Amino acid sequence: MAKWKPCKRRDFIKKLKRFGFEPPELGGRHFYMRHGNYTLTLPSNKEYSVPQVRILLNEIQRGTGKKISLEKWENL
Repeated sequence: MAKWKPCKRRDFIKKLKRFGFEPPELGGRHFYMRHGNYTLTLPSNKEYSVPQVRILLNEIQRGTGKKISLEKWENL
């Protein structure tokens, strides 16, 4: 069974682009990515911890209505 892993910020952004998000936009202190009407604020750390990745993916699920499973996340 696969396990959640920390994710570099650059890789996280690439996976979100493959998921359908637009490229990051600068807005104040943080970058933002949009998926339709939903806007996700990206944390500015260079690497996201496992809990942080899971929180961001849960936030994406609530905002877009699309679930991202571990298997789907690994394949993006």
